[in-house]
Amino acid sequence: MDWIGEIPESLKSIKIRRILSQAISFGLIVTSALMIWKALMCWTGSESPVVVVLTGSMEPGFARGDILFLHMNKDPIRAGEIVVYNVEGRDIPIVHRVIKVHEARDTGEDYILTKGDNNDYDDIGLYAKDQLWLQRHHIMGKVIGFLPYVGYGTIIMTDLPIIKYILTGALVLLILTSKD
Repeated sequence: MDWIGEIPESLKSIKIRRILSQAISFGLIVTSALMIWKALMCWTGSESPVVVVLTGSMEPGFARGDILFLHMNKDPIRAGEIVVYNVEGRDIPIVHRVIKVHEARDTGEDYILTKGDNNDYDDIGLYAKDQLWLQRHHIMGKVIGFLPYVGYGTIIMTDLPIIKYILTGALVLLILTSKD
């Protein structure tokens, strides 16, 4: 009858093991996602290999909510290519088409001018103050493919942060209540 007094202690250890198992599973999921992201960064040569189109400035080619896949290499950037760039003072990258490339003969540096397909004017107004051209270090990548409208979830979570918190809470609840 001595084993009856040990039951609560053994139940406690099972509960602790289950919680630890769930925490490790969650950590593995997060770590796996980060490893996949880093592998994509290495493979594509882009600091952000996947982006979501947030505006209609590239319609009809790309619509709001499209997911774009980027690649960056040493090849020259040409007029007509669609690039994603980031400039100083802006947190969100911009997806637009290269309309003009000027190569400085003395330095060999490319100077790039972009424009949204659905915009009336070039992007000089979007660049940093007193900046007339983009340079290669501003370019995050060239668009090599896309999935239409798949990124709309990202837009919804950005526009309505409460959705992000509800989904995060549901995921945590699912992990805590799972049997494995």
